[in-house]
Amino acid sequence: MESFRTNTIKIFLSAGEASGDLHGSRLVRAIKTKNPAASITCLGGPMLQQSGAELLVDSRDLAVVGLFEVLRHSKTIYQAWKKIKSYLTAQRPHITVLIDFPDFNFLVARLAHRLGSRVFYYISPQVWAWRSGRVRSLKRLVDQMAVILPFEPAFYDRYGMAVSYVGHPLLDVLGEAPAGESGHAPHSGESAGPVVGLLPGSRHSEIRAMLPLLLEAAALMHKEMPEISFLLPVAVTLDRNDIESEVADWKLPVKVTSGDTYEVIRACDLILTVSGTVTLEAAILGTPMIIVYRVSPLTYYAGRHLIRVKHVGLPNLIAGRPIVPELLQKDARSERIASEALALLKHPQRLDRQRRDLAAIRGQLGTPGVADRVADLVLQNVKVV
Repeated sequence: MESFRTNTIKIFLSAGEASGDLHGSRLVRAIKTKNPAASITCLGGPMLQQSGAELLVDSRDLAVVGLFEVLRHSKTIYQAWKKIKSYLTAQRPHITVLIDFPDFNFLVARLAHRLGSRVFYYISPQVWAWRSGRVRSLKRLVDQMAVILPFEPAFYDRYGMAVSYVGHPLLDVLGEAPAGESGHAPHSGESAGPVVGLLPGSRHSEIRAMLPLLLEAAALMHKEMPEISFLLPVAVTLDRNDIESEVADWKLPVKVTSGDTYEVIRACDLILTVSGTVTLEAAILGTPMIIVYRVSPLTYYAGRHLIRVKHVGLPNLIAGRPIVPELLQKDARSERIASEALALLKHPQRLDRQRRDLAAIRGQLGTPGVADRVADLVLQNVKVV
């Protein structure tokens, strides 16, 4: 490791989503601490840029979800690919680090492998959930992988791949955040009733699909339980004014906040949330949840035959059983959401049972220090010539 300190190593890091920007930024800081001379260029966002990486392509331009959303943004995606291809070809980084974002990062992996760059994948694509045939490409293109979910090593072992389980990086992000009873300060306001979080997602396409649905469900809940109040944290990728304008039309006790998603989750008795990383954040924080998700019928039809797992929520996948309700597609109706939420709120023992199950999930996610462990693996894979 000491020999790296006298050599400038070139690293290209590709993180196409907000979560990758977060975890990538922590990885960059860890690498820079171990090797201050490392030169890191990235596809990423503001957090990666602030961590000391040079921004080649802004990932916020690529934050789309679903087949048809991708088609609408095809020109932007192609331009990003051309820029990255030109950089990799000219600069030949010693190692290319990929963080999730599989469809785009598989293109990056193929080119980097062909150019002789070491390829390191941090945060596995969810090939265990759908399109498992991609694991053959991973085996051929990737020199080493760091995985973050406890069931992933066994999956890759079946294909003869050596991977390192490093634990989940959210343990570092959330630190020692409590995982027990929800504390309502500072976000609970004046209401003495239950506090419910509305988390419609971080992408514009998700907001269009999910925010009206969650607000309609909130209206039904408030009608039956007038003492209820709601919190809605706005992701940094969205315009808070737009969200507040739409919320105002419903005349509900909804407090819109920004920049404090974890505090909001801690403050809630229950959250109604889209599927994704936020479900694991809530699990670590110990906040009960209902997972709600809906995409366009064509996107759903295109993907439903490829999915190989029984659950979509990460807490349920890790537990191997449905500890958190999932209301997907045709089940994601405002009446059904409100009914499920009220059933939990009116029976606190059900919320307590979910909290105990979520605490068990947290215990399976490893120990803090994930970024340091991944940085060591990246530097061990570098071949300076």
